[in-house]
Amino acid sequence: MPSSLIRPNRRAVLAGGAAMAAVLATPSLVRAQSRPAFTHGVQSGDVDASSGMVWTRTDRPARIRTEIATTESFADARALAPIDALPESDLAVKRLLADLPSGQDVFYRFTAEALDDVNAVSEPITGRFRTAPGDRRDVRFAWSGDTVGQGWGIDAEGMRTYAAIAGRQPDFFIHSGDTIYADGPLEERVELPDGGVWLNEIVTPEKRKVAETLDEYRGQWKYNMMDAHLRAMNAALPTFFQWDDHEVVNNWSASKDLLSDDRYSVKEIGVLSARAGRAFHEMTPIRYVPEEPGRVYRKIAYGPHLDVFFLDMRSYRGANSDNVQTDRGDATAMLGARQIAWLKRALADSRATWKVIASDMPIGLVVPDGDTMFEGVANREDGAPKGREHDVAEVLRFIRAAGVKNTVWLTADVHYTAAHHYSPERAAFQEFEPFWEFVSGPIHAGTFGPSELDMTFGPEVRFVKAPPEGQANLPPSAGYQFFGLVDIEGASGRMTVRLMDRDDTELWSTTLDPDTTI
Repeated sequence: MPSSLIRPNRRAVLAGGAAMAAVLATPSLVRAQSRPAFTHGVQSGDVDASSGMVWTRTDRPARIRTEIATTESFADARALAPIDALPESDLAVKRLLADLPSGQDVFYRFTAEALDDVNAVSEPITGRFRTAPGDRRDVRFAWSGDTVGQGWGIDAEGMRTYAAIAGRQPDFFIHSGDTIYADGPLEERVELPDGGVWLNEIVTPEKRKVAETLDEYRGQWKYNMMDAHLRAMNAALPTFFQWDDHEVVNNWSASKDLLSDDRYSVKEIGVLSARAGRAFHEMTPIRYVPEEPGRVYRKIAYGPHLDVFFLDMRSYRGANSDNVQTDRGDATAMLGARQIAWLKRALADSRATWKVIASDMPIGLVVPDGDTMFEGVANREDGAPKGREHDVAEVLRFIRAAGVKNTVWLTADVHYTAAHHYSPERAAFQEFEPFWEFVSGPIHAGTFGPSELDMTFGPEVRFVKAPPEGQANLPPSAGYQFFGLVDIEGASGRMTVRLMDRDDTELWSTTLDPDTTI
């Protein structure tokens, strides 16, 4: 694929965003006189050996025609039944492409016909992805989290970390949560401590306030997709999405108190989370789970060497609290009984070499919520499991008892990058086998850290890169933007994990052999 599609220059970033803003700002009467247009590119996601989800959005109600092929020229194109882009889903459509060959580059093409004029047909828009292999070939994927947070939006350079990820040509990318910042309004100009100025070159109406309505939540997603680097990556490879708190509001749980937050006229966290959840599923190519609509936790099998288990540490948690309950109950839930039961079954049934557990929050880092409550798993006590640590202890205990081998945890959330090794030799709770947890992010947000360790599960920092002491919320231009890269060798099954920055510099790496104590 031409490098210009992967690394748009400054002019392309600004021109692409300006053109898209112009389309969205054009009065509907004028737009009705022209052909339909696709407004935010394409996306693919949740790809396995025989299927994958695809997504796009139009500027008006339209009939979307889809073709798929195994050649970039679409010489062997197969047309699918059309679907309609309608206002009920904010003109976004997604569909499952099934019956695909394994280990194959798949090309897809959308065209849009105006519902009120079949002769008004859009220019086509295309994307691609690679299905999971059916044999033991090499696999590469990337992960990170945290996009457009803390007031840092699309500047003149655009969200460059996405270009660095795409340039590595991974099979897929895991977005580990905080995919949007619905609680993070943008201003055009931000004064920097060193006397410089950060300019958000694009600011939409939805990004000028906190999201409360369904359309405002949708607008958070549409803003991110105005970035040329992100759209280029989306067209070139699939993204597997998780969510965390900022998709709704910072540190949201049942105890979230918005009564004193004058930014919000809607004070009910349940109303906000329902609207945010609907926007999340409309605006991402996540699969629909018939037995539990709206579910985020799931497994994606990506060839004989890899199963990825996506956790949801947000939807089933108890209210944020002091997190020191000695007895388990609703108040201590982090994953919840149903998700834990699913995870146990799925791990026990997995025959993949590596079981990657994609977690939207780290296990052993202290993440507070104010002065007395906790947002994360850890409670800073270093002792036997209490509070939410009970859920993690149950999962780790099961992994050891069931003989599940080769588990690796990937996460984001804390806005710096690190490698943590967990061992019962260092832990207060010792009923588990050693494992690694790798942290990456942000993609394009403020940088913080490092966070305090809790020794309940015996973490040890093997690598960390974070801002210098006393510095916080550094802008993306400071360079502390990170992603992780994982390579699994097809022949040996060895896994190499690299921690990278947005300049595509390798900061640290380790290689893990399967079926050995790590």
